Amino acid sequence: MEAISGIVALLVVLTVGLLITRIATCALVFTGLSHDLARFQARSAFTGCGFTTREAERIAEHPVRRRIIMILMLMGNGTVVLAITSLIPVVVGLQDSAGEGSGLFYRVLWLALGLLVLWMVASSNWVDRQLFRIIGWALKRFTNLEVRDYVGLLHLSDGFAVNELEVLAGDWLVGKNLIELRLADEGIQVLGIRRADGEYVGTPTGRTYIRNADTVILYGRREHLAELDGRRADESGDRVHEERMEEQQRLLVEQTQSDSRAARDAAEAAKAAKAAEGANEER
Repeated sequence: MEAISGIVALLVVLTVGLLITRIATCALVFTGLSHDLARFQARSAFTGCGFTTREAERIAEHPVRRRIIMILMLMGNGTVVLAITSLIPVVVGLQDSAGEGSGLFYRVLWLALGLLVLWMVASSNWVDRQLFRIIGWALKRFTNLEVRDYVGLLHLSDGFAVNELEVLAGDWLVGKNLIELRLADEGIQVLGIRRADGEYVGTPTGRTYIRNADTVILYGRREHLAELDGRRADESGDRVHEERMEEQQRLLVEQTQSDSRAARDAAEAAKAAKAAEGANEER
């Protein structure tokens, strides 16, 4: 009986830990982190491992993120202690029932099934979306956290992303200003530049140069940002740049045509409604 109660207690503790990291992930996303990075940071702080010095500095310099991480660390330590405490009767019970083949089998089976269900819940995108919606509402309703749904505002779930790209010697971006790069013609926007000495250039202009060892914050389609990260300063890089500009130009033409059709349809609908209204008045 102790083994069963221990298994239940262990699964409850793991469920609570999963819920805590989901809440923290949602809160970190609302501070401006990408979903993947927020999830990694939340799990790292909760388990007490995984942070690099650079990531820790980025968290520490943001007051809201710092507070979230501190709470996660405290709760993580308590949850680990509870998990170990719950695991002790499980191990003892399994050892006592080692001679009872069927009893041991069913207890291990229950533990495996419980862990499988938790894993399926943790990896379910549908569950993640529902939890994100509920947690976001709760954070807005019951906390004073300055909530900004950057995922929704920037359509990060629709193929767009905000990436930090560290440029080095030999990269296509190095040694050019933004006018020369014409990234906007590729459908990529430069949100900011962090210099190697720590200086931050917000809302850079066309004359802003990208230097070696700069970190550039970019917004655009995920696959385009990934390709730009590996683009080299040679003829192949220039050729890909031209291809991306042509592709973006086609998209703009299609969008313009779509907008024109929508405007024409709206005008015709308004004209028809006005004509119908006039006919009703005559009657």
